[in-house]
Amino acid sequence: MTIHAHALLFDNDGTLVSSLDSVERCWTRWAREYGITAEEFGRVELHGRTAVEIVADLLPARLVPEAVARVEQLEVEDVPNGGVRLLPGTRAFLDSLPADRWAVVTSATRRLAEARLGAVGITPKALVSADDVTRGKPDPEPYLLAARQLGVDPAHCVVFEDAPAGLRAGRAAGMTTVALATTHRAEELDADLVVRDLSALSALVTDGGVEIAVRG
Repeated sequence: MTIHAHALLFDNDGTLVSSLDSVERCWTRWAREYGITAEEFGRVELHGRTAVEIVADLLPARLVPEAVARVEQLEVEDVPNGGVRLLPGTRAFLDSLPADRWAVVTSATRRLAEARLGAVGITPKALVSADDVTRGKPDPEPYLLAARQLGVDPAHCVVFEDAPAGLRAGRAAGMTTVALATTHRAEELDADLVVRDLSALSALVTDGGVEIAVRG
């Protein structure tokens, strides 16, 4: 299967990098600080959602701004502890792309996203974070904003995601979706193409865009 694109839009955590160890450490500590039980915490979907949405599911509205700032602080401070690593294939795949043909679209805040990306040496020309939108994934707003930043028709964009919420956002934006089975089982992912990670793909830059293919 070959996919033609004019722009490639990547989720970050679970797609380009893994920060699961850091997320577990920080959110566990945060939950203890705010008196949230393991049972309460276990009922909330974490992956692919903004911190504001997660915290709002767990705490009264009056506490949300302070609590969101606290978890962001914990996660940013934890970045140097080695909780972020590149996923297989990320470096080679991104290095094969022109800087103006791709963007990172994340549910993290800009401060946290830049800290995690910087820790592994990724410096995207275009970055859409939770700070830039009013509605996070699965709403299409983040991906539509990234397409506008790159000056590309959404129909010519390909979204790379590991989370169902992100894949729904990509589809709602009218984009082709590629799912990476890094945090969910392949059968849980509804996408135009499902692969294990970016190492399964190659990218060929042409005058008309980028040709994405599954490695033989």
